[in-house]
Amino acid sequence: MNRNDAPKTLAKTAPATFHVKSFGCQMNVYDGERMAEMLGTRGMTAAAEGADADLVILNTCHIREKAVDKVYSDIGRMVREDGSRPMIAVAGCVAQAEGSEIQRRARNVDIVVGPQAYHRLPDLIDKVGRGEEAVDTDMPLASKFGALPARTKQARPTAFLTIMEGCDKFCTYCVVPYTRGAEISRSWGAILDEAKALVDGGVREITLLGQNVNAWTGEDDKGATQGMDGLVRALAKIGDLKRIRYTTSHPNDMSDGLIAAHGEVEKLMPFLHLPVQSGNDRILKVMNRSHSVDSYLRIIDRVRAVRPDIAVSGDFIVGFPGETDAEFEDTLRIVEQVRYAQCYSFKYSPRPGTPAADMDHQISAAVMDERLARLQAAINRHQVDFNAATIGRSTDILLERKGRYPGQLIGKTPWLQSVHVTVPDLSIGDMVEVDIISAGPNSLAGEPSRRQAA
Repeated sequence: MNRNDAPKTLAKTAPATFHVKSFGCQMNVYDGERMAEMLGTRGMTAAAEGADADLVILNTCHIREKAVDKVYSDIGRMVREDGSRPMIAVAGCVAQAEGSEIQRRARNVDIVVGPQAYHRLPDLIDKVGRGEEAVDTDMPLASKFGALPARTKQARPTAFLTIMEGCDKFCTYCVVPYTRGAEISRSWGAILDEAKALVDGGVREITLLGQNVNAWTGEDDKGATQGMDGLVRALAKIGDLKRIRYTTSHPNDMSDGLIAAHGEVEKLMPFLHLPVQSGNDRILKVMNRSHSVDSYLRIIDRVRAVRPDIAVSGDFIVGFPGETDAEFEDTLRIVEQVRYAQCYSFKYSPRPGTPAADMDHQISAAVMDERLARLQAAINRHQVDFNAATIGRSTDILLERKGRYPGQLIGKTPWLQSVHVTVPDLSIGDMVEVDIISAGPNSLAGEPSRRQAA
């Protein structure tokens, strides 16, 4: 590839500073953190906020077309006023899906590395210095996790921990099986070791991650086969770990054991993100979702039976090819039945290479816009109701970040709601009991509990 007319980098051979910009899901956030830790062991440092970096890594998402367009837009803005630019790496799912085509479309890009190969990033940086092609979209059988450094102290008291990757479900709209590969579970020992390292570094809440996180399976230290419920119970024995969450789960992998754990493991937070995608059985079948509306609702009922206060979250796609007005009404109906505490909702976005992209009866943008607006109005109404129902409740929150005002900190309830509270004598990482005094659509306000003060 002739790249001589691309703007030159400031640090072609040995970048000293880096910046990782992650798009999309929590797994990308985790991967971005691991890339940063790996580059740190190489002697590189993260660039200060607002400062130019020698290396910029765009850790990308390929779920929706707009996310892909944003990557190319960001690449185009990296040429500086003096005509120089940083070394640019495109990582993540866009890199996996498009490979070296990225460099043809954007000649500024030096490195292309897929989500299963980013442990080779230092080698790719060296290749750039030697003037060699630096593209790696392999999906090696050997686990990348074994090549990554030990976890370092985190800046926040919460952390993500990927326990499995890939997907075997092949939903007809989704690129994940093609960009992340088949489902692979990390080992029991590796997960526990990483969790303990995070807790030793100050983390108090861990969110377990996977494309279908509740499909995790493995052998424990005694050789017994365990599902994710066994893993959760083992993690709960880590003394200074206060909270456990997980996302994203699949209805078909909600085992009896995991449902029971929601009622038995105190550290497992009362929050369940369980995407359904549509409220209509025909659409679910065409999506290859392999569950029905009835089976989904029965799972929700069973979880609520063991943990009545659980907050339920979900995902919805509107405008899937062939979706009729009546079928969309079924989606509104399931929203009313479940009464989600929060939800993610999207217009269908055809992704190249997926079966749905070639289906007949693609829905017009105008129809999708109208349906999405109606769906989000229903979802928002229930979210407001859920938040309002917490007024007057006392609950513990884990303080995670500073608020806008002096002495104000923001923490999360067990139900994943953000709470603003003025506690000048406390610090990020502390747990505090608060009384919820007001609620908005997206956050709550609290004050130190009167019971705690007494």
